[in-house]
Amino acid sequence: MTRTALVLAGVRPGRDALADFAGVTHKALIPIGGVPMVERVIAALRDSGRIDRIVVSIDRPELIDLPGVEILTSSTSVSRSVGEAFEALGAPLLVTTADHALLEPEWIRWFLDHLPDADVVAGLARDRDVMAAAPDTKRTFLRFRDGRFSGCNLFYLRDPRAVRAIQMWQIVENERKKPFTLLRRLGVRAVVAALFGRLTLGYAMRRIEQIAGCSAGVVELPFGRAAIDVDKPSDLMLVRKMVEG
Repeated sequence: MTRTALVLAGVRPGRDALADFAGVTHKALIPIGGVPMVERVIAALRDSGRIDRIVVSIDRPELIDLPGVEILTSSTSVSRSVGEAFEALGAPLLVTTADHALLEPEWIRWFLDHLPDADVVAGLARDRDVMAAAPDTKRTFLRFRDGRFSGCNLFYLRDPRAVRAIQMWQIVENERKKPFTLLRRLGVRAVVAALFGRLTLGYAMRRIEQIAGCSAGVVELPFGRAAIDVDKPSDLMLVRKMVEG
């Protein structure tokens, strides 16, 4: 089975504040250890030994010219870019981001080796592992009764049914700055459980399945650094310190 990986490297409409800070046109081109972040991600995918085809989604295709790497023109949002790429590339599809500058081949292999039987899968890391790996990092953790988790920018779309999750992703993306609105979509029971600290990750996943109309699962990665991407200047300085220091 051919495994395709999609690397999201585009920018949302408007200026990219982090790219401006680093003096480049796109965040994906910010150098870490002398290598643009997108190239570090591509190298990790290749070295994992599990990926046969690498595709980069970016709004300016002329910026990426790497041997063996295909290019798709990104859309106006992350979810739309994933949706259009999924339609063009088909399933299964591994999705990650160009700002996942610390990505390592071992993490990719772990993620793929532990996939549950679900249409769409996301990688997560526990807060204790993240903070042990990078005590200075500031992450946003999803709080559940059974633990606090951070996303690892690794997603797996197993079959065509995963397109339903992408459609839900578009809704989530539009409401990403309204956490209560997002929680309310899970239903009254989920809201009450969250308010009293009783919401479990398993129940949240079952509600997502019911709403999206496809099966969903998670892979817990034991690598705390897998949850560290480069979203702001402090992230950039931390990741550069990890790689270059």
